[in-house]
Amino acid sequence: MAAEQLAVHGVRVDLYDAMPSVGRKFLLAGKGGMNLTHSEPSEAFVARYGKRADRLAPMLQAFDAGALRKWAHELGIETFVGSSGRVFPTDMKAAPLLRAWLKRLRDNGVHFHMRHRWLGWDESMQLRFATPDGEVHVAPDATVLALGGGSWARLGSDGTWLPLLAAHGVATAALQPANCGFDADWSEHFRTRFAGEPLKGVTASCIDTDGTLRSRHGEFVITEGGIEGSLIYALSSFLRDCIAADGSATLTLDLAPGKSAERVREEVTHPRGARSLSSHLQSRVGIAGVKAGLLREALNKEAFADMELLAQAIKALPIRLTAPRPIDEAISSAGGVCFEALDNDLMLNAMPGVFCAGEMLDWEAPTGGYLLTACFASGRQAGLGALRHLQSAAG
Repeated sequence: MAAEQLAVHGVRVDLYDAMPSVGRKFLLAGKGGMNLTHSEPSEAFVARYGKRADRLAPMLQAFDAGALRKWAHELGIETFVGSSGRVFPTDMKAAPLLRAWLKRLRDNGVHFHMRHRWLGWDESMQLRFATPDGEVHVAPDATVLALGGGSWARLGSDGTWLPLLAAHGVATAALQPANCGFDADWSEHFRTRFAGEPLKGVTASCIDTDGTLRSRHGEFVITEGGIEGSLIYALSSFLRDCIAADGSATLTLDLAPGKSAERVREEVTHPRGARSLSSHLQSRVGIAGVKAGLLREALNKEAFADMELLAQAIKALPIRLTAPRPIDEAISSAGGVCFEALDNDLMLNAMPGVFCAGEMLDWEAPTGGYLLTACFASGRQAGLGALRHLQSAAG
């Protein structure tokens, strides 16, 4: 995106990538359906970026979901809004969009240099690159860094750039997993029986570090070591921060969100006659399979046999989470270059002429198109900022 803003204004642009081909994480993001952006109203959309919403808002307003869809259409890629409000290419694929985009960039004169891994700067502040043919040094008039966060290192975003910037006085925050799963201390029986099972139609809640109740409805998956999935990703930043502050986090599950606590109590305490407790719970409250297994995992025998306590647990079952999964398993990452180290054009205050964009900036957002949209918008902002810098330098 940064290259495009510069190239269309006649600036010579060289794009360097450590990998053998560009856009590898972009292609991975489209593996299950290319979720480009989200169609929800602007105010709600911007709020998805949490503590960094104020800094990202101008970029997102300058290049919003509508602008992103128009940009894709101009590349010959039609889009549609799914039932959840998410926006996808009509064919759901990332590759056709990337191919069309790369062709337009090349047609505009962008030069691509593959297998060039950035190593920082030399003594004269030229860029250093490791290549198959040895180290090369480059002296640009402006530099846009779009180095990614710390997740999916095998695709190129490994976070090794952090100390390179910190050495030049750039304020950074440690990279952390975002949109990630969590570890829980499952018993061997529960792990063996239910790993891989989806838990559908539940509401999950937690209290964040500010004391605010955070709650989402959806589904997630039991893993061998804990939990993962879209519902967990939506709460992951709060859970991660709680673990960092307190050593663990409590996720509270409502296993029957369509029924009030009083209704659940009435159904559970209803006489069951000769029926087993399992049959009783399934017929009266819809609790079976992994939901029943989770209740047995969390409650001791005495509590499980106490109908009052069992009813309470169905509506508010606490799950203790001990750690986020490693950053390389996460969909995205938090941390990176602090916005306080940047001006409004995303130029580093400590390094005039050097701009930063994308996931290497210290922001995070849930899945649903928000991650890609902010990467697009910040890349555009950095490119336009670099253009203004070049124009100013030229007088």
